[in-house]
Amino acid sequence: MSTLAVVVVAALWGLAAGLLLPRAAYRFSAPDEEGWREHCPGGHPIPGWLGRARCARCEADTSYGSGTAALATATALVCAALAAATGTRPELGVWLLLAPLGVLLTVVDLRVRRLPNPLTLSLAGATLGLLGLVALVPEHAGDWPTAVWGALALGAGYYALHLINPGGMGFGDVKLAFGVGAALGWYGWPTVMLGTFAGFLFGALYGWGLVALRRAGRKSAIAFGPFLLGGAFAGLLIGAYAA
Repeated sequence: MSTLAVVVVAALWGLAAGLLLPRAAYRFSAPDEEGWREHCPGGHPIPGWLGRARCARCEADTSYGSGTAALATATALVCAALAAATGTRPELGVWLLLAPLGVLLTVVDLRVRRLPNPLTLSLAGATLGLLGLVALVPEHAGDWPTAVWGALALGAGYYALHLINPGGMGFGDVKLAFGVGAALGWYGWPTVMLGTFAGFLFGALYGWGLVALRRAGRKSAIAFGPFLLGGAFAGLLIGAYAA
């Protein structure tokens, strides 16, 4: 299969997966005291986790979650970019399975500044487990032991930052760092360092932008998960191209 065909298939996969995310995004975007939302704004139980955030029992049958098109488009673009960088190598299957989870985590953290355990721990476990299987397949371009060490190193680094400044680095970011470190570590230590630096750079630029626009102060806290994931995305693209 040509690279162009792989990119098209990946984009279609991302589009389909993104269309299933709105309900999960709404349910996970709950206050800290709730595990997740179990009812729509009208008080009706929400069935399942996947699909449109829409309640058929409300009188107007209106959507209670927004951004279906944006979620689908973002997931499709992420998957297409990963496919263009990775080509037909077997680890692409792992990136395509994890991409919707990364988009979901980004949306939830932006909405409520929260990274739920079921998502962060699933990302870490799935990344290490799936890459372990890919390491058994010929023609892969990564190293599974380095992925394990990358997960431990980045997780430990973020934990140290959490201990130094708990208000600036949440424990959810620490748990997310394990999965991100595993993905970046697959392509080696330079990719781990590049993806980590990119995450902090993106976060700093966003924070400076808010300060310049007077929408935040120098000590204002921001949701860092999207920048951690954005740095990982940039690192994976470059690492995959260079592999």
